[in-house]
Amino acid sequence: MTGQFPEIKRAATSAPPHEIIATRWSPRAIDPDAEVPEESLRAMLEAARWAPSSGNTQPARYLLGRRGDSTYDRIFGALTRGNKAWAHAAPVLLLGCAMTSNAKGDIPLAEYGVGLASENLVLQAVAEGLVAHQMGGFDPDAAARVFALPDNVRPLACIAVGRLAAVDELPDDLRDRELAPRKRIPLDEVAQAEWGRPAFG
Repeated sequence: MTGQFPEIKRAATSAPPHEIIATRWSPRAIDPDAEVPEESLRAMLEAARWAPSSGNTQPARYLLGRRGDSTYDRIFGALTRGNKAWAHAAPVLLLGCAMTSNAKGDIPLAEYGVGLASENLVLQAVAEGLVAHQMGGFDPDAAARVFALPDNVRPLACIAVGRLAAVDELPDDLRDRELAPRKRIPLDEVAQAEWGRPAFG
């Protein structure tokens, strides 16, 4: 059953960011019956492709798994047990990887580049009316092995994509966390004019 955005998850800010940013979050309740349109997937990966990167080295690579195919099964198999408890409902799983070198040598800030690309991908998912949950809880060595990745390709994160479901679709132990307000450190800690002195009065 598809769910509605819970307002308790809206970002509490001192200045209003774009609605796509304010409503981006990482839900675990994903509708197992809702599909992700191919055009939405293409748009998400185009958004990732056009992310900035150091020297335009473009280190981000994604393995795209659709429920029922072997890529999906291999990504799912690399997840931790805790993530498997909810991610099985997602119709799409991605494995984000960094190309750490190319023909010219090592790629600087490759992981940073994948982070930029992945945020583009996730925000585009929100724009498409979807949800996307990034996960560090997986076995990167197992992922590299089952996909026979080259030595210069490093698995960094998995991403579950789908449509939001009602929270009662989740196991009992995850429901409270799903409905808890999101928290961030204060802006004064993030933005500083000098170390220890907030940038905003």
